[in-house]
Amino acid sequence: MVVPSLKLQDLIEEIRGAKTQAQEREVIQKECAHIRASFRDGDPLHRHRQLAKLLYVHMLGYPAHFGQMECLKLIASPRFTDKRVGYLGAMLLLDERQDAHLLITNSIKNDLSQGIQAVQGLALCTLSTMGSAEMCRDLATEVEKLLLQPSSYVRKKAVLTAVHMIRKVPELSNIFLPPCAQLLHERHHGILLGTITLITELCERSPAALKHFRKVVPQLVKILRTLVTTGYSTEHSISGVSDPFLQVRILRLLRILGRNHEESSETMNDLLAQVATNTDTSRNAGSAVLFETVLTIMDIRSAPGLRVLAVNILGRFLLNNDKNIRYVALTSLLRMVQSDHSAVQRHRPTVVECLREPDASLSRRALELSLALVNSSNVRAMTQELQSFLESCPPDLRADCASGILLAAERFAPTKRWHIDTILRVLTTAGIYVRDDAVANLTQLIGGAQELHAYSVRRLYSALAEDISQQPLVQVAAWCIGEYGDLLLEGSCEETEPLQVEEEEVLALLEKVLQSHMSQPATRGYALTALMKLSTRLRGDSNRIRQVVSIYGSCLDVELQQRAVEYNTLFQKYDHMRAAILEKMPLVERGGSQVDGEAKESKEAQLSETALVSTEPQASKLLDLLDLLDGTSGDAQPPPPLDPSPGGALVHLLDLPGAPPPPPSIPNLRVFEREGLQLNLSFVRPSGTPALLLIMVTATNTSGADVTHFICQAAVPKSFQLQLQAPSGDTLPAQGGLPVTQLLRILNPNKAPLRLKLRLTYNHFGQSVQEIFEGNWDFSLLVHQGLYLTHGVAKVRCIQVHLEQRLLFISSREHQLPGTTLRHKTSYFLQPQWAQL
Repeated sequence: MVVPSLKLQDLIEEIRGAKTQAQEREVIQKECAHIRASFRDGDPLHRHRQLAKLLYVHMLGYPAHFGQMECLKLIASPRFTDKRVGYLGAMLLLDERQDAHLLITNSIKNDLSQGIQAVQGLALCTLSTMGSAEMCRDLATEVEKLLLQPSSYVRKKAVLTAVHMIRKVPELSNIFLPPCAQLLHERHHGILLGTITLITELCERSPAALKHFRKVVPQLVKILRTLVTTGYSTEHSISGVSDPFLQVRILRLLRILGRNHEESSETMNDLLAQVATNTDTSRNAGSAVLFETVLTIMDIRSAPGLRVLAVNILGRFLLNNDKNIRYVALTSLLRMVQSDHSAVQRHRPTVVECLREPDASLSRRALELSLALVNSSNVRAMTQELQSFLESCPPDLRADCASGILLAAERFAPTKRWHIDTILRVLTTAGIYVRDDAVANLTQLIGGAQELHAYSVRRLYSALAEDISQQPLVQVAAWCIGEYGDLLLEGSCEETEPLQVEEEEVLALLEKVLQSHMSQPATRGYALTALMKLSTRLRGDSNRIRQVVSIYGSCLDVELQQRAVEYNTLFQKYDHMRAAILEKMPLVERGGSQVDGEAKESKEAQLSETALVSTEPQASKLLDLLDLLDGTSGDAQPPPPLDPSPGGALVHLLDLPGAPPPPPSIPNLRVFEREGLQLNLSFVRPSGTPALLLIMVTATNTSGADVTHFICQAAVPKSFQLQLQAPSGDTLPAQGGLPVTQLLRILNPNKAPLRLKLRLTYNHFGQSVQEIFEGNWDFSLLVHQGLYLTHGVAKVRCIQVHLEQRLLFISSREHQLPGTTLRHKTSYFLQPQWAQL
């Protein structure tokens, strides 16, 4: 016995009455089988009922694709009941990813040309919902005709369909320009709201439309003034605000029309002032209108007094109880800091109070705005507030807060002592959250302030004695004690309280750092080096230091073990040179680029090797190595031999006019610029390695907001070898602060044209940005074809080298160059980062 098909209401009741999901699936499967059978039989009278049930099944998440063709049949039917269900099915079951949707184009065109409003409304709704670009191009003229139909019902739907068409196919904007001017005179709320939306879409996508609609600015101002003064209609008022949706739409359109246009901005200035002063902010609808007014004022060329009024409105928003309104106010003020810094400064106390908000998003925005408000006049007060916030802020904000305080102190520090005190307090409070370059910056700052050496070492010693858990603080303190330990023991400093420290106490404190389980390997390295330096600064016996150093000669950490072995060797074999090697670190000039250092190293290595050349046959033995680097054949001409005479060698060393000309310099390139963020590339070619190119990436920020979480990534083809050095930081301070640099080392043994792809990711003005761009350069122009390799025995005098507190000592080792049978013996300074010279 065949079970009859259920009606839609009965199907809904049976599905809702199912106690388990299995029962629900069984009911739906049975009914879908009946629906398929009915479709195969071709019953025209009950087809719309079967499709209605199938649409309900589709809404529950079950497959209903077999009803797509039935939708086309119902749309082509002359009966309204069939068309209604057919169009509804087309909106639910069809989209532009399926070719079947193109089959209803002729049916929609025929229905649009009919005079039945209900059918025209169905066709327009379907077209605005799932119309593809092809359908929009074919039906644009029919929709344009309906924009001027007498029926307001059809015109409203036609306007909304035109908005969809412009979003899909912006080239159709010329078709809808003439009707829009007439539709602005409409009194119907729906038509006027749709027309404003349509004009906004046209202006955003077409410069010609933007120029065309600037003529209607007075009319838009008149409409908005009527809304503010007399109201549009009481049925569209919300919480006493006359039609806020229409007001917001008009304000957005005015913002687009007045941007970078003096005449249009002048026309709307008085109206914006009227809206800003007469709108009630006690309700959410009024706040929405007022916020849109503020955005319009800040985006057009408004009067200075009007901009101050906009900032004051945002200041009132900060006092609102609604967290969303406060968040919007903080975000808007952050965008306005650069253009209206003095006006935003008036609300600094309120912004600082928002730091204590329990909501994480509010406190983060308040922190960003507070850091942007710091300048030379308020740096002391703002830094004190930020340091107070740092002590109690959530852990996820400590890194940003600490980095912001350090950047502000570096830019606006009134005195060096205040700068040092500020960094010390940050390191004491949140040392584990500071940036990686904080230790290097503080050591460089202390080293450059000779008059503050005694003060700094006492402050750091006292902080270290209280807490050894903050690793950056411990590293700076160990460095400072190692450099200026003699000043610590003198006990006389006018700027601090009298502090008497014994040698045994200093050594015990450094040993405590070495033995602490909280100390990182790098921190132990600082402490071990500090002990080594104190061996020349303390007046007592250095046996205790020698015993501690010898203990770490068998440490499991390779870096620490190597340091200890080197220091033990210095005690045992070169004790007479220890005092000269462990002298105080010389002052390093700030701002020196890493590229210059790499180039200088390469040049010095080449000069030292060139001075060792004695005979021409020895140089000819290195042709195989030259072939490996240059990729040339064995028939290639060898490089011209150097003059073996002492005078010729001296000319080559000193680069006098008689020497070979240096390789041509490569100009710097600016590869990226957006909203104040610039990325420049500078190139250096090491003379001793023609296939190597050093690229220094320098990022600067001239905007009014900090660029945070800055990451630069690079990629090259497989024929290249790329090595990315660690960047100098990940935050670019606003208004031309300290740049971020990163070194790229690219080896190109095949001398192929260089293809370099860069990807930048960063946060700017509260938004996450990602940029990818590629550059092509002829690498043969960036490398120096000449190559001179030398060999021999080099006798190197003992010199003092300071680099990241790593002591280098004299050693001797025999090396064999790859690809040759030549051996050379060289005395050199051994450093952990360099395996060979």
